[in-house]
Amino acid sequence: MPPRKKKEAKPEDMKSILWKSADKLRGSLDAAEYKHFVLGLVFLKYVSAAMEEKRAQLEEGLRPGGWLLADLGFDGEAPAGAIPQILEDRELYTGAGIFYVPPTARWEVVLERAKGTLDDPTLGKVIDTAMETIEKFNTSLKKGTLPQQYNSGRVDETTLAGLVKLLDRLTFQAQVSEDGQRVGARDLMGEVYEYFLAQFALQEGRKGGEYFTPPSVVKLLVEMLEPAESERVFDPACGSGGMFVQAEKFVETHGGDRVNVAVYGQERNLTTWRLAHMNLAIHGIEVDLGEEPADSFRNDQHGDLKADVVLANPPFNISDWGGELLGLDDRWVYGTPPVGNANFAWIQHMVSKFAPGGRAGIVLANGSMSSKSGGEGDIRRAMVEDDVVACMVALPGQLFRSTQIPACLWFLAEGKGRHSKWVRGRKGEVLFIDASKMSELEEGSRTVKKLLAAEIEKVAGTFRAWRGAGTYEDVPGFCRSVPLAELREHEFVLTPGRYVGTAEAEEDPDAEPVEERVARLAKELFGLFEESGRLDAAVRGQLGRL
Repeated sequence: MPPRKKKEAKPEDMKSILWKSADKLRGSLDAAEYKHFVLGLVFLKYVSAAMEEKRAQLEEGLRPGGWLLADLGFDGEAPAGAIPQILEDRELYTGAGIFYVPPTARWEVVLERAKGTLDDPTLGKVIDTAMETIEKFNTSLKKGTLPQQYNSGRVDETTLAGLVKLLDRLTFQAQVSEDGQRVGARDLMGEVYEYFLAQFALQEGRKGGEYFTPPSVVKLLVEMLEPAESERVFDPACGSGGMFVQAEKFVETHGGDRVNVAVYGQERNLTTWRLAHMNLAIHGIEVDLGEEPADSFRNDQHGDLKADVVLANPPFNISDWGGELLGLDDRWVYGTPPVGNANFAWIQHMVSKFAPGGRAGIVLANGSMSSKSGGEGDIRRAMVEDDVVACMVALPGQLFRSTQIPACLWFLAEGKGRHSKWVRGRKGEVLFIDASKMSELEEGSRTVKKLLAAEIEKVAGTFRAWRGAGTYEDVPGFCRSVPLAELREHEFVLTPGRYVGTAEAEEDPDAEPVEERVARLAKELFGLFEESGRLDAAVRGQLGRL
């Protein structure tokens, strides 16, 4: 009997295998520390693979009659002695959005040291030097962006070597998908990087929520905001940059050129700021994350920015945001936020960034829709009266790994009903959508849920129709457009469940007529009364005999 052919692992399986194997090497480090060792090496593996892919294209272009010869001023063919120098021309890589990796910093050098081929310096030193060199040769990476802690002794050389050899199994050469589309190293690496981010966030629990927003929530935000080519996109609490990745994917899949999208973000945590730089670099997204990690309230890195699209998942209900130091800030146009809760500070900070006709989508705790403590009710009233609130969406529970606090989405629009191109003909109205009954458990999880693609489309499609891009109708139990007068009656509480009502019960053609059902049930009830009397008499008789 011929030997059984070994089944090749699918890309999804390979990601899972790599993750489980890498996790076994973690040793004494917790997930928060270990993720920087892993993701830094994943980044190094990617930039080397991407440069190798580009180098192969350049070599093809330098062959007799190749496309690159004319660009370089050669007639027919390039001198053999010039080709090695051309292939190391940094501008040919950086000009194409590819990181230039000098020979001493490439993955192959790190791998050789991990295999023990080289004796000195230590593997940790080789990796740290590679990271420093890549930063030096690529000005888009600020100094200190890449992790340089591999020689710190936190991970022993044997474990580090095992991790390098494991990640060497990642192959990111260009491939052709089943539908005939070419998939480059960048797209494949982006998938792995996002997968590893999600797994680390799952392990870190609450801390992981500081840099990772569930993909289905990000997709819903982006589908409803519809970022477009030539627009400025801003996230003042950007975490690892997942919002930007999805925004640029949306632009690209809708026929735009994502290169023409200007992206701005801010993040106060240094390690998360570094994660964002690496994540966005892998996805080929040029982003301005400010000169340094900084607090959005007290050290705004984009003071003069006016954005077309603002989207964020800021920390829920944070109390130590420094509100007592800001006083009567110019951003508090709807009222001073309470010192003990930053929810309405985040909202007003984002509104202050609006360009004419700007729009925003914000993830907040459910309490933001109804709380009146610390003047929050007055701020909410002022925003509704100013007609800046466009839509409120109640989310299902268990979407977030980091918190069990129920969440909602706020969608805001500058100039709604006046000059906004995003919302037309809805002056003095707010759309309420109750999506709290949607979602299903993620595969392999008993606690974490996700929104399905069809559910995301249902919510986003309803909003699009309401905004004027289709025919909108209220659906009991799901959505309702509510006028300002009714919001006043409810003291500007913005909880969707208060307005959408309950779903209409579907009529069953085989259902029993109401009159007949009442008569039948009454007959059954009287029968039960009679039976109860009989049993009561029997019990009393038995007790009397005793």
